[in-house]
Amino acid sequence: MAGHIATPHLSERFVRLAALALLLANSIPPAGSADEKRIAIYSASANYSLPVTDRNGREYIGLLEVIEPLGTVSSRTDGVHWKLRFNNAEAEFTANQNRAKVQGRDFDLTGNFLLESGRGLVPTNALVALLPRILGGPVTLNESSRRLFIGNVATHFTAQLSHTTPPRLIMNFSAPVNPTIATEPGKLRMSFTREPLVAPGSPTLTFGDKSIPSATYSESNGSAEITVNGGVALMASFSNDGRTITVAPAPQQAVAPQQPAQVPSAPPVSAAVPPGTSPSSVPVLSTSTRRFYAVLDASHGGDDRGVALSNQLAEKDVTLALVRRLRQELEARGISTQVLRDSDATLTQDQRASLANTAGPVVYISVHAASNGKGVRLYTALLPAPEENNGPFVAWNTAQAQYLAVSRAAAQGVATQLQKQQIQVRTLAAPLRPLNNITAAAIAVEVAPPGSDVMDLNLVAYQQNVASAIANGITAVRAQLGEPR
Repeated sequence: MAGHIATPHLSERFVRLAALALLLANSIPPAGSADEKRIAIYSASANYSLPVTDRNGREYIGLLEVIEPLGTVSSRTDGVHWKLRFNNAEAEFTANQNRAKVQGRDFDLTGNFLLESGRGLVPTNALVALLPRILGGPVTLNESSRRLFIGNVATHFTAQLSHTTPPRLIMNFSAPVNPTIATEPGKLRMSFTREPLVAPGSPTLTFGDKSIPSATYSESNGSAEITVNGGVALMASFSNDGRTITVAPAPQQAVAPQQPAQVPSAPPVSAAVPPGTSPSSVPVLSTSTRRFYAVLDASHGGDDRGVALSNQLAEKDVTLALVRRLRQELEARGISTQVLRDSDATLTQDQRASLANTAGPVVYISVHAASNGKGVRLYTALLPAPEENNGPFVAWNTAQAQYLAVSRAAAQGVATQLQKQQIQVRTLAAPLRPLNNITAAAIAVEVAPPGSDVMDLNLVAYQQNVASAIANGITAVRAQLGEPR
C-alpha cells in the first residue's frame, strides 16, 4: 500500500540475503578477470566490489547493493517511484528523472535514475554527493579508477630508500596490507584489490639508485598498483604485521634466508615541555632531527569528536579528510609534510605542540571544521601577557611570540589564494591552543560549508579547492617563511 514500507516475505528476504552473500564472497575479482567493469568500495565495516552497468553512455550501479553491506536498509517500488530507507534516512527516486528527494530535500543526480525489475540504478559519479546525505559521513570517489571510500578509511604509505649494500626500499603502510606480487624483468608489481590504498603526494617516486631507481603508483578498475622499477631482479618481504614491505635485489644464488629489514624508528619526542613538567618550556631543538617544512594537524580525534556538524557527521572526520588532501597538495608542490594525526587517535593540545616543535617545521597548520558561517576562517595566535624565558628554554604559553610576523604572512598568503578560488575568507586572531605553544609560523584553518548545507563539507570538489588554495598560499609566501631549522 502506498505510504508504507513493504516488508519482504521471509523466504524472499532469505533469497535476497543469500544472493548478496554470494555476491560479496565473489566480489573481489581474481587476477585475469579485469575485463568486467567493477567499482571497489571501502568502508569501516566491509571492503567489497560490485559490477558496474553501462546504460545510455553512462556507468550505473545498484544503490541498494552499495548500501546493503553497511547496515539495515530496505527498499520498495511504487509504480515509477523507488524508495530507500537506511537507518533514519529516507530517499525517493523517480524512474527516468534526474532529481531525487533525500531527507525531504531535493537533490540533483548527474543523470537519470533507472528502475529495472525493481532494482534502482544511479550513475556511479552521483554516489559522491548522494551517499553522504544518506549515510551521514564523508565519501570520496576516484571516478576514473572506480574506487569509493566511505569514511576516513584510506591506507597511506611512505617509501624510503635505505642506501645499504645492497640497497633496500622500505615501504611503510598505515594499515596492514596483503598485495598480490608479480615480478618481471626490471619490475616488481604489487596489486592491491582489497586495501583502500591511496596515492602518495606524487605518483612517481625517484630514489637515484641504479638498482632501485624509481616506483610508480597507479589505479584502474577498482584496484591500486605500486610498480617498483629495478636495474636488477627484485624481491619483496613483509614485516611489522603486514605494515612494512621491504623491496631489495634478489640474491644471485641460493643463500640463507635474510631477516626483513628493520624499519627505522621515528626520532624520540621530548615530553618535558608543557607546564607541570620540568622544565615547563619548549626545548632547544637538535639539528640532527629530521625536519619537515609543514606539520599538518587534524583537530580533535579519538574520544574527542569535536563539533557535531550533523547527527552523524563529526568534526574529527572532516578535519582528517581535509588534512589528507592538504598533504597531497603540498607534497605535489615539493613541500615535505608531517601529519600529526593520520587515524582516529586522541592527542592533547600539549602533545600536538610537543610533536610539532620536535619536528621543527617552517609552518604549522591546524585544521578545524564548523557548521556555522560560510567559507574559511583563518586564525593566528592571540598571546597572553609575556612570560619570562628560562635560559635556553622558551616560555611555553608565549612560545609563538617571536613567530607572529611570519604566522600573519602565512595567513595572508592563504587568504589571498582562497579569495582567488572565490571562497569567502576572514582572517582573525584568537587565543587558540596549541597556536600559542608553537615555535614556528602557525595558523589555524576553520572550514565551514560553502553554502547553507553542512553536508557540503564532504564535497570532494570543495575540499579539494580549499586544500589547493592553502597549498598555493603557503607556496606563494615560502620565501618569507624560510627553511626548516
